[in-house]
Amino acid sequence: MPKDYSRALRIADQIQRELSDLIRNELKDPRIGMITLTGVEVSHDYAHAKVFYTTLRSESDNFLTANGLEHAAGFLRSHLSHRLKLRVIPQLHFIYDESIERGVRLSHLIDEAVAQESSPEEPDSI
Repeated sequence: MPKDYSRALRIADQIQRELSDLIRNELKDPRIGMITLTGVEVSHDYAHAKVFYTTLRSESDNFLTANGLEHAAGFLRSHLSHRLKLRVIPQLHFIYDESIERGVRLSHLIDEAVAQESSPEEPDSI
């Protein structure tokens, strides 16, 4: 009987919780400001983890955040090894999640379309 909530998903959720705590409390890099971890995907062999994040910063500052996270990946992995009881701690790969920005853009487009449709059109004069 297959499990709906596999071990990889449980490990990914735990990694997300622990990383958010580590970034908030332990990481002192000024390049990394307020970030939100939107998800974690762990490979089937638990060797790699894709960590998806988003920020409230501008696009130019996102480059600094990405560099800061890649620089801190070893530190975060080391601290994860103390918090998680796993034989293999995955290598962390940080990926900027654009889905929130895409959702905001689509919402604005929908609002504009609704506003244009609800505005009364001028009757044709003959």
